[in-house]
Amino acid sequence: MNINHLLVVIDPTTEEQQPCLARAENLVQSHPEARLTLLLCDYVAALDGGTLFESNSLEKARASLLHNHTAFLERLAAPLRAKGLQVDVQAVWGKRLDRHILQAAQQLKPDIVLKTTHHHNALKRLFLTNTDWQLIRHCEAPLWLVKRGEQPITQIGAAVDPLHIDDKPASLDLKLINEARALADSTAATLHLVHCYNPLPRTMVVDATLVVDYQGYADDVKKQHTDAFSDLLGRTKAGQAQQHLLEGYPEEAIPQLVEKLGINLLLLGAVSRSRLESALIGHTAERLLDEVPCDLLIIKPDDFRDPSKPA
Repeated sequence: MNINHLLVVIDPTTEEQQPCLARAENLVQSHPEARLTLLLCDYVAALDGGTLFESNSLEKARASLLHNHTAFLERLAAPLRAKGLQVDVQAVWGKRLDRHILQAAQQLKPDIVLKTTHHHNALKRLFLTNTDWQLIRHCEAPLWLVKRGEQPITQIGAAVDPLHIDDKPASLDLKLINEARALADSTAATLHLVHCYNPLPRTMVVDATLVVDYQGYADDVKKQHTDAFSDLLGRTKAGQAQQHLLEGYPEEAIPQLVEKLGINLLLLGAVSRSRLESALIGHTAERLLDEVPCDLLIIKPDDFRDPSKPA
């Protein structure tokens, strides 16, 4: 994975910890030639119009807010520049954080977009308004959602789908493994390749012959996934990666493995789907976002284009 330019999304609500910036600092230790762009986007409803202020006063107030944010970014950039890193800063005003991040990513073409992520409540999941979810769906650059930026990367996991049950193309699995291996090499981390499968529960099997020989059916399903997993690994340069074939739903089995192995970074593939389809079945990445305690790195296919952009 090329790490020449990192777009780091700074949280304007705090001047304390910025986990995504801590993660960026950790990454550039292995890539000192990389440059960073610190992006801060803020919106205050009181400064977006109304009868209490004239337009000139509102413009001045917004300009003052952005000036203060720029000064904050410069303070964050100063110690990084003192280490010899190239750091640019950009403060913008806007209501839709996801659209401003996507616009910056399209203009700057970073190798990775890093953003701190938090737990998302059920209401936001229902109405699909969460910024992280929108970025998972639309961001063309690899998206690194940071939870524990101060924690060094020592264990990396990559979740693959060799039978393409989630409509992921075969090339995406190969890309996931290659990117995970490159990161593992640059950070001296242990690499884990993970595949989940889930045979139909006995209570949902409607074929009478399968009910009689359910264990035989379950063994056949396991063999099918084992063979597909082995075939995928045989077509990659996975090196000394540890392999994990898990039975169960990804959103249940993978978090358990992450906890057991102490995985710091989990790579997931994501493909574009319609808004309605996503609302009904969701992405594995979205379902795992709140379930795992580690960072997530979302990878898209090489030919992915933001479906929300004008044609």
